[in-house]
Amino acid sequence: MNSLFDDAELGLGSALPEGAHHVPGFLTLEQQRWIVGQFHRWTRGPVPMRGAKVGGHEMSVKTVCLGWHWRPYEYTRAAVDVNGNQVLAFPDWMVRLGRRALVQAAGDPRAGEDYTPDTALVNYYAESARMGMHQDKDERSRAPVVSLSIGDTCTFRFGNTETRNRPYQDIDLTSGDLFVFGGPSRLAYHGVPKVHPGTAPAGCGLDTGRINITMRVTGLTG
Repeated sequence: MNSLFDDAELGLGSALPEGAHHVPGFLTLEQQRWIVGQFHRWTRGPVPMRGAKVGGHEMSVKTVCLGWHWRPYEYTRAAVDVNGNQVLAFPDWMVRLGRRALVQAAGDPRAGEDYTPDTALVNYYAESARMGMHQDKDERSRAPVVSLSIGDTCTFRFGNTETRNRPYQDIDLTSGDLFVFGGPSRLAYHGVPKVHPGTAPAGCGLDTGRINITMRVTGLTG
């Protein structure tokens, strides 16, 4: 193969696996600012933002939940590992946004018809925060995960469904980007090895760090 024309030299990268979609610039700056305002409200309670503990170690990423409270490896209505309060309801506008995200990611006007997310993990990454490779498998449903980024750019590592190791791809997710993974990619290992400080665009509403919203369908009732 002529190295002058391989994908890496052309800056094209590798195609994402089936079921995974990256949509740069999905959110406008105005939409990002509004969501950041909502984020500040969410973190004021009734359940404060906290670093979940995995294997006795507190995660560097801080999380506030909507709809259902997540802790490894379980969803509950009340934050039994924090203060016992019930988390805020999952907002209707986020359901509509999740459906629109699937339509845009898939290029199919009917892609979001059956999608009704009922929980969101809202993660805040300070400049030193990291997220190890993991699968999102605490949900009973295997409906797609819709992920939105606001603030500093991060390196997002998206892998395979069998192992935390290669093959994987490193993708820069910038403020306003959408990433969706469902179908054959729903249980792909993924993580964030690096946040790039000082890369948040002016006007996004966040001066430092990164907010990541992941919408999911738990498949739970009650």
